[in-house]
Amino acid sequence: MMMMEAGCSFLLLLISITVTKCSPLEDSIRCTNGTTDCTITNVYGIFPDRTTCRVRQVIYPTTEEQLLAAVAAASNSIQKIKVATRYSNSMPKLSCTDGENGLLISTKFLNRIININMEDMTMTVESGARMKEVINAAAKVGLAVPHSTLWWGVTVGGCLSTGAHGSSLSGKGSALHEYVVSVRMITPGPRDIGLGNAIIRYLNASNSQLQAAKVSLGVLGVISQVTLQLQPNFKRSVTYRMASDSSFAERATSFGSEHDYASIVWYPYLRQVNYAVDDRVNLTVPGDGKLDYLGLRPIPILATVTSRFNEERIETSTNPNPSEKCIGSNITTSFIKNNGYGLSNNLQSFKGYPVTGLQNNIMSSGSCMDDVENSLITTCAWDPRVNGLFFHQTSVSISLSKARDFILDVQQLRDINPNAFCGLELYSGIILRYVKASTAYMGELEDVIKFDMTYYRSRNPTTPRLNQDVFEEIEQMALFKYNGLPHWGKNRNLAFDGIAEKYGSRIAEFLKVKDEFDPDSLFSSEWTDQILGIKGRTSIVGVGCALDGLCVCSQDSHCAPSKGYFCRPGKVYVDARVCTKLS
Repeated sequence: MMMMEAGCSFLLLLISITVTKCSPLEDSIRCTNGTTDCTITNVYGIFPDRTTCRVRQVIYPTTEEQLLAAVAAASNSIQKIKVATRYSNSMPKLSCTDGENGLLISTKFLNRIININMEDMTMTVESGARMKEVINAAAKVGLAVPHSTLWWGVTVGGCLSTGAHGSSLSGKGSALHEYVVSVRMITPGPRDIGLGNAIIRYLNASNSQLQAAKVSLGVLGVISQVTLQLQPNFKRSVTYRMASDSSFAERATSFGSEHDYASIVWYPYLRQVNYAVDDRVNLTVPGDGKLDYLGLRPIPILATVTSRFNEERIETSTNPNPSEKCIGSNITTSFIKNNGYGLSNNLQSFKGYPVTGLQNNIMSSGSCMDDVENSLITTCAWDPRVNGLFFHQTSVSISLSKARDFILDVQQLRDINPNAFCGLELYSGIILRYVKASTAYMGELEDVIKFDMTYYRSRNPTTPRLNQDVFEEIEQMALFKYNGLPHWGKNRNLAFDGIAEKYGSRIAEFLKVKDEFDPDSLFSSEWTDQILGIKGRTSIVGVGCALDGLCVCSQDSHCAPSKGYFCRPGKVYVDARVCTKLS
């Protein structure tokens, strides 16, 4: 799943606060002949390696029976299968089958709330139900989903497939899969018992396989239904507190345990940190606050295109002004902070902290995603139909015990070239979220801070970026020096190279369930085989491969020597190999 918390330029944000309608996002699947000869992409319109994924057919089941029949038919013909959500929010190629003869099963119409058990405080939903509908359905009966992604456009099945999360070390933590009571999953069936080569598996706490299904990567089968543990609805009180980042490295490791929904926004260039003091409060505490995150609101196309044009102009200038992005980032960050990141008091405008509101109104948002059609006058800022935001996202989990040293290294790199970090602050800086260790085989191995960075991506894969070496060094530092784990639904190819080795014995347990559920690997693909360490590597080595994060450079040709970018060691993490512009 992706980090939609990415910010926007000042102009884009300024106009967005007065706009309430927008064109809804399009589905991720396109077919040339009804439901055959199809392509699939992600919500950004392009995968990290910029390839096009094709399939022979897509089906849109509306019932579990139809889902069962689809898996049975594909299994009988040994056809590769992938599950696609309506918008395919994940950046990597988790929804791509091998070759062009595969089958896509879309969960677009498997989106119902099946049951809410008030006595047990559980909710059973179909896997295609989006977090928006799940959150609202719980609130209508006085219950709450304990945690969610900030972007409510992800589906429950998508969340479970990628380990999506919020931010918290309280209770079971911030990942949605920690609140899964049971899962119904359809997999290819044993060939010798006459079930038409498909079977419905019901997994609950008594089944060890649930620990594989909770973060499934889409390789076990099709998730049909999920039962979530809910809680009585409650209120949250949110206050952002700005401070210098001088003592940030030490403070970050303890802050997560001090507040129920703690998170942090770090502005390295400004040398500032904004701490989200975010706690549960009693329902009797007054306040009707709401979150409508600024970067997830409807954006006028004129503002989106203008914002992108200006950043491209700076990036491609033959003699770029190193402070030009800083001017824009200063305005952007001030505007975001002064408007409470999209929080409002009493369902109106932002008047100041604290903002107190019900959990369902505070936890998630995404008003740009599905409003009335207005011919793209306004839409989400990253909508691929317009020349808007286009970016890389690096999201890496670093254990609490190592986070201090990682922050100190980044600060040291910042001190060498402060202006480079303005490119991050145009996209809301570095966001820190807390996630607890998980029993899920492919979940977090220990309590972590997840560092999320969003930054400019060129539409031309052969074009290097300003300060490319800085962002590459941070990425490699997090992944290799501090042994970080990449978010399954984000990141560039190089982040997943060798990731299976980091999971140790857990990967063996996961693969054991995979082989049991899908012995012919119908739900697997070249990409999932690579990330699971079964066959091949995720890096794609070739001319210019480091420019788009397809590899770590090992020779100059992996960068852009003709444009002055050469493969060199990092400045702080000297084992890094980054594309550095030389005079």
